[in-house]
Amino acid sequence: MFDDRYTLAYKLYPYEKSADQDLDTAVRHPVVVMGGGPIGVAAALDLGMQGIPVLVLDDHEGIGMGSRAICFAKRCLEIADRYGCGEPMLDKGVVWNLGKVFHRDDKVFDFNLLPESGHKYPAFINLQQPYYEQFQIERLRELQTQGAPIEIRGKNRVDAVDVKDDHVVLDVMTPDGPYKIEADWLIGCDGASSPLREMMDLDFTGKVFQDSFLIADIKMKGEIEFPTERWFWFEPSHGSGASTLLHKQPDDVWRVDFQIGWDVDRKEEMKEENIRRRLDAFLGDDVDYDMVWSSIYTFQCKRMDSFRHGRVLFAGDAAHQVSPFGARGANSGMQDVDNLGWKLGLVINGKAPEALLDTYSEERVHGADENILNSTRSTDFITPKSEVSKIFRDAVLTLSGEAAFARPLVNSGRLSVPCTYDDLSLNGPDSDKLPSRLRVGAPMADAPADGKWLLERLGGEFQLLTIDADAPESMDVDGIGVTRVALSASGNPELAERYLGAATSAVYLMRPDQHVAARWETFDETAVRAAINVATARV
Repeated sequence: MFDDRYTLAYKLYPYEKSADQDLDTAVRHPVVVMGGGPIGVAAALDLGMQGIPVLVLDDHEGIGMGSRAICFAKRCLEIADRYGCGEPMLDKGVVWNLGKVFHRDDKVFDFNLLPESGHKYPAFINLQQPYYEQFQIERLRELQTQGAPIEIRGKNRVDAVDVKDDHVVLDVMTPDGPYKIEADWLIGCDGASSPLREMMDLDFTGKVFQDSFLIADIKMKGEIEFPTERWFWFEPSHGSGASTLLHKQPDDVWRVDFQIGWDVDRKEEMKEENIRRRLDAFLGDDVDYDMVWSSIYTFQCKRMDSFRHGRVLFAGDAAHQVSPFGARGANSGMQDVDNLGWKLGLVINGKAPEALLDTYSEERVHGADENILNSTRSTDFITPKSEVSKIFRDAVLTLSGEAAFARPLVNSGRLSVPCTYDDLSLNGPDSDKLPSRLRVGAPMADAPADGKWLLERLGGEFQLLTIDADAPESMDVDGIGVTRVALSASGNPELAERYLGAATSAVYLMRPDQHVAARWETFDETAVRAAINVATARV
C-alpha cells in the first residue's frame, strides 16, 4: 500500500486518522494542497494567514533526507519573512553575496550579487532543504496554535482526481484504507514527477539536456581553505569533471557538483569509491571528509502550457523545471505561491472574479519562461554542444581574465532574481520620472525607513506607499481595503534613491505580494480606484 523505504530527516506530521475517514459522504474543503514540500507548505501558510481553511495532503510523514535544494535567494527569503519564517532561515543559513569563476587553475573574475547596502536579507543563503522545510512546519504549527485554519495530513496519498466544473473529487489512500474528499480548489505542489499532472493527462513542453551532474555533500574535517563563496571551475585541472561547483552549507557541510557527461553508468558513478575518487582528485589526498549525501541529476528546462486547469492550479516543480545551476527551482516556486495566494484569497472571498486566477498562470508562465531562457543559456555555456561553441566559450573565458567587456558573457549559471511582470494585464499606470528598477510589475526593493525595514511594512493586502505625498490613511474599493504607509525621503537616503530618483514625491500602489501595481508622483483617488480594479481583474 505504501512504500516505507522513504527515509525521513524529521517525522513532523505522523499519520493520524481524520474525522473525514469515518463519514459516508465526502467532506468539501475550500482548498486542498497536494504535496507537503516547501512549495505546498508555503501555499498553506499564505492561505492560512488570510483565514482561509486549507488542507495539505502528503504521501509521507515529514521531511526527506538529503540536502537537495540549498541556495535560497533574497526574494525567496523576503517571501518567507512575510510568512513569518524568514529570520530562523537566515540565522541558520550560510550567507553569501560573492562568487568566483575559474578556468582551469586561473581565476577569470569575481562578482558581488548585492553590492549595495540597506537590505534585510543577503543575495543568497545556503541552507539544506530539510532545515528550510522544518522552519516552515514550525511556523505552520505556530499559526495553528493561534487559530489559523491549516491542517496537514501525513501518509494521505492522492490516488485519483475527478475535476468537476465547480470542485474536485479526490480519492485518498491511508494506512487505514481509502476515503474521498472534495475541494473547491486543488493546488498541485507534488514535485517534478507530479502524480496529479499525470492523473490529469497533462504534460510539459521543453527539453532535456544530455549531460549528467554528480552532487556530493561532504563534511570536511580540520582546517578548510575555501571561503564562504560560490566557486565555479570550467575544465578544472583536477580532471574529475568538465566543470565543478563548490558551496558551503551549515554544519560544516560542503556541496560539490561534478559535470560527468551523458554516456555514464549511473550505478557505477554512485558507488562511494568512485565518488571519493573524484573528490580526492579535487580536494587532494590530504583532506579528510565524511560523505553526507549524493545524487545524480540531469538538466531539464520545461513547463506546463498553463498553470491553471479549471479548479486545479499547479505550482513549483509540478508546473515547471529548470536546471539547478542558477538556483531557480525552489526560488521560483516560492514566487508562484506568492503570486497565487492573494489572488485565490480574493476569489474565494468573492472580491474578485475567477478571471484573476488566469493571471496567475499568465504571470508565472512569464516567470517560468524567463527562468527557462536563463537556465538554457547557462546550460549551453557550461556544456557546449559543438566544437565551435566550445571554442567560443573558451575564448570568452580566456578574455575575461583581462577584458571587462567579456565578463558578462561568462555564464556559470545566471543566479535567481525576482521576476518583473512587464507589460502584463494587471499592470496599471506608470511614471517615467520614477526609478525604472521599481517600474510597474516589479517587486519592491527593501530599504531602511524610519528605523524599520520597508518590506516588513508591506504585503498581505493592497497598500499605498506614499513618499512625501498626501493621501488618505485608508480606502475601500468595492470591498477591497487599501491602507497607507506614509514615509518621507528626509533621513532615509536609501529609500529616496530607490523610490524617488529625481522626483520629489511618489505614490506606489502595492499588491499583496509586494509587487508594484501602479505608481504616480502624486495621489489621484480616481486613478487609484481604477488601478485596483485592473489589478484584481474586475475590469
